[in-house]
Amino acid sequence: MMKINPLTAADFYKTGHIFQYPEGTQLVYSNFTARSAKHSRFNPDTFDNKVVMFGLQGFIKWFLIDTWNAEFFSQPKEKVVARYKRRLDTSLGPDSVSMAHIEALHDLGYLPIEIKAIEEGNRVNIGVPFFTIKNTVPEFFWVTNYLESVMSAELWKPMTSATIAYEYRKIINRWSAITGAPDWFSMWQGHDFSMRGLSGVHDAASSGAGHLLSFAGTDTISAIDYLEDYYNADTTKELVGGSVPATEHSVMAMGTKEAEIETFRRLITEIYPEGIVSIVSDTWDFWQVITVFAKVLKPEILNRRVNGLGAAKVVFRPDSGDPVKIIAGDPDAPEGTPEFKGAVECLWDIFGGDMTEKGYKSLNQRVGLIYGDSITLERAERILSRLAAKGFASSNVVFGIGSYTYQFNTRDTFGMAMKATYGIVQGEGREIFKDPKTDDGTKKSAKGLLRVEKKEDGDYVLFDQQTVEQELQGELQTVFKDGKIVKELTLSQIRSNLETF
Repeated sequence: MMKINPLTAADFYKTGHIFQYPEGTQLVYSNFTARSAKHSRFNPDTFDNKVVMFGLQGFIKWFLIDTWNAEFFSQPKEKVVARYKRRLDTSLGPDSVSMAHIEALHDLGYLPIEIKAIEEGNRVNIGVPFFTIKNTVPEFFWVTNYLESVMSAELWKPMTSATIAYEYRKIINRWSAITGAPDWFSMWQGHDFSMRGLSGVHDAASSGAGHLLSFAGTDTISAIDYLEDYYNADTTKELVGGSVPATEHSVMAMGTKEAEIETFRRLITEIYPEGIVSIVSDTWDFWQVITVFAKVLKPEILNRRVNGLGAAKVVFRPDSGDPVKIIAGDPDAPEGTPEFKGAVECLWDIFGGDMTEKGYKSLNQRVGLIYGDSITLERAERILSRLAAKGFASSNVVFGIGSYTYQFNTRDTFGMAMKATYGIVQGEGREIFKDPKTDDGTKKSAKGLLRVEKKEDGDYVLFDQQTVEQELQGELQTVFKDGKIVKELTLSQIRSNLETF
């Protein structure tokens, strides 16, 4: 991605706020909170109004430390000031903004900010701050909310994606327990296919990292890099994320429609004679593949070698049509047809399998299914419930979770915002808040200094209008101060907090 100038990673209107605060302002204290789930697409009967805290540590390391140091503090003062002045002069007018405060910040040599946060991986009640932020040097009161633009832009997405992934995992875990599917399989049952549909590589990396808090399956390579770079993960010592060899339509089409079965045969016997291989199967006629081709290739499929991980599975991948009907069958189709049965039952008819302890059918371990497009939380629920109703375990299908899931969201999905609630002007503390009369109450902010406590049932509770002493207590702990990270977590600790691994 392009080099980021930290001074211009902001809205234009932020550049003049230093002059707009009351004379003598010494402190600006703000918080970042999810305010509402009214624009989310979650089932209100099952969603408990909690959002996964994630992404702050990555943002701190990447932006507040690496970017600020590389592109501001380690650069010659004259260079960074001239660059900033040029941008503002050509956009707002010559000498519209004084550069004195920028020069002073460079002279200081570090970012005079303190951030106190709830530990990442915890699920935080809507309306309770994930973190607070304030300046540590009175002269730089303006820095607190100058950072609001970039923090809002960078943090809502990994938190939202991590929350959505957790909701998928809840569905999968529930049906796994009902049907007796193996516990270990759940972490592989949601596979991130979203990279090509997200807003660039950085977005894909941080969003994909949020997915990997609840699952291990991913095709977003950069998400693993992100977790190693910023969350102390180590792929040589732990499972961070994994994938399998897989085809795409160009590969299948290049082999020609007439020779499609030979393409399948070459893939499963010559290119990948062992382990798992996922083959896109709807380039032309999925039902022919899942019934005719699968039956013809049954001997080759059953005779593939087991790899070092104990796997030798051919995974058929439909990518079009209604995923509920494709996987679990269409009750409106002619009875007895492949469309009526659905892909899982078609494979069962050919390969059979075992029964779980709960009495549900589990396909032969040499074959599997992954639906690679159009999965939603609602469709995942319907697919697993329909399969269970037909006597099949939840582990007979993997969900390819794509860009619809992780891209059709905004900052308003959970109403995330950073707002100031306290300040000091000429030595006097001021409790501030907003409560627009024209709003429905969503935008009403907390007031004053904040404290967050965790109840025995796991809920987080906000207490506002706190004293200076009270603000020091509770779950908000310092993670960044004066240009340095103070407390950091590992991926395994965050997964443990979320309780998905």
